[in-house]
Amino acid sequence: MADASSPPARGTGGSAAEEPGSGAPSGEDRPTAAGRVLAVLDAFDTQHVVLSLTDISRRAGLTLPTAHRLVRELREWGALERRADGHYAIGMRILELGSLEPKGLQLREAALPYLGDLHSAVGSDVHLSVMAGTDVVYVESLRSRHGAPVLTRLGGRWPLHATATGLILLAHAPDELREHILAGPLQAYTPRTITDPERVRRTLAEVRGNGHAFVDESITEGAVALAVPVQDRRSRVVAAVGVALRRGSVDPQSVLPALTMTGRAISRALGAPSTR
Repeated sequence: MADASSPPARGTGGSAAEEPGSGAPSGEDRPTAAGRVLAVLDAFDTQHVVLSLTDISRRAGLTLPTAHRLVRELREWGALERRADGHYAIGMRILELGSLEPKGLQLREAALPYLGDLHSAVGSDVHLSVMAGTDVVYVESLRSRHGAPVLTRLGGRWPLHATATGLILLAHAPDELREHILAGPLQAYTPRTITDPERVRRTLAEVRGNGHAFVDESITEGAVALAVPVQDRRSRVVAAVGVALRRGSVDPQSVLPALTMTGRAISRALGAPSTR
């Protein structure tokens, strides 16, 4: 359920009401029909997975009657699902459409056989991530019954600085983007999340130097994670593959060879030049 103090969601809907006389923008500045629909969908994020109709209305910046009408239409189409308690969550239709994104589809198809082998070999959670704006997004996630108590899920996103796969992607991101992220506030999720910009810079230099990233209870207490890069045919880092482990259950370095081989195998499947 959403926090009543949460700010309005990102997106095209903004936070202005749409009724005449309510102080809303008029003319070309008013949200379009598509913008209002997108604002409803954008009300959901990793911190607000399930929302009431009132929450959706507030976070999308829409009047309650408008939110009710749009939510009903989105539910009928399959973009939203209504739970038994009357709250709403993103529907399967969105996941089905998202899986058709060309780059993500090609990446997942190339990676899945190798991710499955890695999952079987290490017996822990395995995930494939890409960068989306200033976040890392999981485009594939294979869970283990004995895996770490992590909060990863397909389609989930976290800030780049806080995850192992995110550090891989941030280390190889354009300088302008990296500095933009480091100039802003870096959110802490546990006492071990690195939030000092200079320390993050040093960590990123180490990632570029040794070819892998390691985080210790950065997102979830009791979990550690390792990640390595995935390259395309132009040797650009386009994704990262990671493993999450229960802290203290196994030496993370013991899984690094299998993880590194998986990253290289996926890279070769994407046409990257072979590396030793």
